[in-house]
Order: sequence, then C-alpha cells, then structure tokens
Amino acid sequence: MADAVHIPDEAETRARWGDFAWTPENEAKAQTILARFPKGREQSASLAFLDLAQRQVGADTQTQGWLPVPVIEYVAKQIGVPYMRVYEVATFYTMFNLAPVGRYHVQVCGTTPCMLRGSDDVLAACKNKGLVKGKTTPDGLFTLTEVECLGACANAPMVQINDDNFEDLTYDSTIAILEALAEGKQPKPGPQIDRQVSAPEGGPTSLVAMVSENHDYRGEWA
Repeated sequence: MADAVHIPDEAETRARWGDFAWTPENEAKAQTILARFPKGREQSASLAFLDLAQRQVGADTQTQGWLPVPVIEYVAKQIGVPYMRVYEVATFYTMFNLAPVGRYHVQVCGTTPCMLRGSDDVLAACKNKGLVKGKTTPDGLFTLTEVECLGACANAPMVQINDDNFEDLTYDSTIAILEALAEGKQPKPGPQIDRQVSAPEGGPTSLVAMVSENHDYRGEWA
C-alpha cells in the first residue's frame, strides 16, 4: 500500500548533505540520549538519533524532514556501527522519510478499519486540494502518502500530519484541516467530532468523574 519513494541522485545528495553534523543544541541532545544506554550498547540509540537527524534536516529545509544517505552514515558513525545497521532501522519504520517531503507530510491510513469508515473520502479530499499520492505539491507544502495502520482504529478514518493525528475525519473536515495548514494555522489535532480521545461520541458514559481528575471511586464501591 505504501508508495515507493524516489531516492534523490546520490551525487547531489552528497554535495548538499556530505558535511552534515549536529547543531550545538542537537549535540547536547545526542549526548543525553547516549547516556541512557550502557557502554557498548550505543546501537540502541539508532531510533532516537535518526529522529533527531530527520528533525534537524527538517529545520534546515523548512519541511517535515528526511534522511539523506550521508546523514544516515553520520548517525552510524556517531554510534559506532556499520551503516547498514542504521539503514535497516531507517527503512523499517515509516516515521523516517528516505526522500524529501513537504512542510506537511500527510499520511493517510488506508487499512481496513479506516477504509470501511471512509478513508476513500479522505483521499478524495486530498486529491481535490491538489495532493497526489507519492508526490509533493508544487509549492512544497504537502506530501501525500497512503500508509498502513497508524493505530487509531477506534477513531477511523484518520491521518497523521507530521507529529499530529487527526481522527474521525470526513471529506469536509479533511478539506478544512488542509486549508488551515495552507494558511499557516494549526488545526486542532485528535478527534474532529465531539468525543474525548477514544471515548464514545458525546463524551464518556462510564467513570465520568475521571474526565477532569484522578477520581478515587473505591469509597463509592464499598
């Protein structure tokens, strides 16, 4: 289901990213991450380092970020493992982008629960706003990808845009979210209907006192 990405030309990539190194701020973050693991277990930092590197590339390019080959090589050197050990991680998790993406990476879940609940309408909304699967819009704003389950099945259909989930979508609410982002606004993440996280529509129907505080029911159940 996930569309194959077009890996940029390696010579151009190396010319642009061959001298990649942590910013001073990210160097401090990297050292904090490494401190979590015993000596000899630095490979355990692969996920966190790749995420940090992708965010640094994103900040540099004003996009959601991606992982050029020289950047992956840099991460491998930082944790003292062969390049392939880190590349395996980068290619396994769809949270990592192996090709440039736009400022907003729109990942539409097309797995069965979302499909049954209307992911085709979400994709139609994206298409009608000029988004094409596997492509970035000419203005560099949006990249559209159809992905496997994003883990919000109870609130299907949903999309992940950068670090936020948008759930319980319709054609109209998807259009509204895309238009808000295009205008530089931050739409409300989470459910787009009247529900608290994954509670029933209209609000919780049980343990309602837990909505606003950590209520202790034990005295009431005695």
